[in-house]
Amino acid sequence: MNSLIIAALLLVLLGLAYQTGWARGGALATATGTKVHSRPQYHASYVAVWTLVPALIVLLLWAVFGGGITLNFIREQIPADVLAGLDANGLNALVARIHALASGYGVVGEIQPYEAAAGNALRSFQFITFLGVVAAAAVAGLGAMLYARSRITARHRARNAVERVIGFVLFACSAIAILTTAGIVASLLTEAIKFFTFINPLDFFFGTVWAPNNAATGGDYGKYGLLPLLMGTLMITVIAMCVAVPVGLMAAIYLSQYAPRQLRAVAKPIIEILAGIPTIVFGFFALVTVGPFLRDIGAAVGLNINATSALTAGVVMGIMIIPFVSSLSDDILNQVPRTLRDGAYGLGATQSETIRSVLLPAALPGIVGAFLLAVSRAVGETMIVVLAAGNSPVLRGSIFEPVATITVSIVNQLTGDTDFAGPQSLVGFALGLTLFVITLGLNIFALYIVRRFREQYE
Repeated sequence: MNSLIIAALLLVLLGLAYQTGWARGGALATATGTKVHSRPQYHASYVAVWTLVPALIVLLLWAVFGGGITLNFIREQIPADVLAGLDANGLNALVARIHALASGYGVVGEIQPYEAAAGNALRSFQFITFLGVVAAAAVAGLGAMLYARSRITARHRARNAVERVIGFVLFACSAIAILTTAGIVASLLTEAIKFFTFINPLDFFFGTVWAPNNAATGGDYGKYGLLPLLMGTLMITVIAMCVAVPVGLMAAIYLSQYAPRQLRAVAKPIIEILAGIPTIVFGFFALVTVGPFLRDIGAAVGLNINATSALTAGVVMGIMIIPFVSSLSDDILNQVPRTLRDGAYGLGATQSETIRSVLLPAALPGIVGAFLLAVSRAVGETMIVVLAAGNSPVLRGSIFEPVATITVSIVNQLTGDTDFAGPQSLVGFALGLTLFVITLGLNIFALYIVRRFREQYE
């Protein structure tokens, strides 16, 4: 409820500020003989920005410091003798009970009189402080709106100011993306370094046995060899790409170059439906249908294919990522300039020669991007592998046997009650860092391929 009131307040302030700025700017623009620097919409946006920023600052300050103020208020409501007998955990539990009482939720156990009194006091305190914060935000916004309106003149450079704000917002969005990536890498690297204080990095990266001891005693942490997991991940990814890339690319070429318009209008949405199916459904499909089917096919030709194997998981994963390859490749092929194709036809090239020699080289960067997206999806997939691959962390070279992958092992090690103090849980971060490095390597390789073919084409 509080969030809705705050959102409504901000919307009202924005609407009022925008209308005020527009009216002031429009009056200047229609005045006889007045040359206006900025259009009314820029004046309106200028006033809106001036109104929104102070209100947001007030709300942000309360969001930062409000929790500490509320905690101090709660501590003042607890009797001194009770407060003196509580440790940190006990104090947190009591504060949570008082918050629950103030919110109207029930609590377990008998409610002490001081708890009930503290809950009532906290409820009143929250109501008063909320009204105060809303009023302060409204006053700050209205004051800034009046000040911004007074600055609007015929020669006021509202457009420049608004464009600077937009540039700052765009820069902030870019910085958030970069800093988020840096934060993820830093968190993975920090925890992975802790893991390597327990396990030798050589044993991790070159070990051939994966047998963690989740109930470690006396320093026996088990074996954490990465190679069985890496082999399983690569096997499933390669199988998935062998299914998705030819089918997806050929489907894209057919839909963009050969299919009638009516067929394309029906076939492309049907293919893209696969992208909206939850991965758990593909997992059940692999476990119930594809796995037994491949096992029966193998028995018919004399091969021993397990129902849960790298082949089963790879085939179903390839089916899942067909829409990524097909849809993206189709869009890229349609964006190639028509003049390139017409020039090839004018030189006497056939349609297949034009596709092979002109269309595909011109669309190569986008197609490589589609392949890279598909590989990243295959490397990071979890649910299909959990159900279809067998989760057997043994180093094998056969695609017909059960395997385990890095993502499944991360889930296994981080599931349950973990304290992130031993290698049993910290290994998840080391595995995650390994996946990050693999994905980064794929990106670098893709950039190299794109640049090489671009130079040859140009």
